Amino acid sequence: MKALRVMFLTAVVLAISANAQAPASAQDATAFPADYKTKFTNYLSLDRTQNNDQIIRLFANDKALAAAKAGEKLPDGSVIVGEIYKARLDKDGKPVVSTLGRKIRDKLAVIAVMERRDGFGKDLPQELQNDGWDFAAFKPDGSSAGKDLNQCRACHAPLTDTQHLFSLQHMK
Repeated sequence: MKALRVMFLTAVVLAISANAQAPASAQDATAFPADYKTKFTNYLSLDRTQNNDQIIRLFANDKALAAAKAGEKLPDGSVIVGEIYKARLDKDGKPVVSTLGRKIRDKLAVIAVMERRDGFGKDLPQELQNDGWDFAAFKPDGSSAGKDLNQCRACHAPLTDTQHLFSLQHMK
């Protein structure tokens, strides 16, 4: 069932990306939060389920954490940052797993950012709307990673029960 969902979402993303790009203002609207390591809280680190060769560390600003802990909707200005690392690979190209059964981090590949902003995305197709969440992807140096953000939007869009976040329950 999960594989079918991923195949369906991939097909939707490809079809939409070919016909409807994000509004020009969305490309640069979410800035790189350079101080996230000192100002945000690392609330979760785990092997990434969507990509077998990746590990993610998730950070949230105080505004997002306070709302999540109170069981409220995350307000505008909430920011989630995901450091996405490549997993260390063995000679056969498979992720190295520690004695704890976890993948071992290698190089930082991309920094993904979600920011909730009032009214963001209303001009996007329904399949890409995320109740005000905007997405951005940055290289480790803070410059744009040039990713197709519609892939991020399409993956998170079905998560309406968890405010479009995979990790909401971990913020509580």
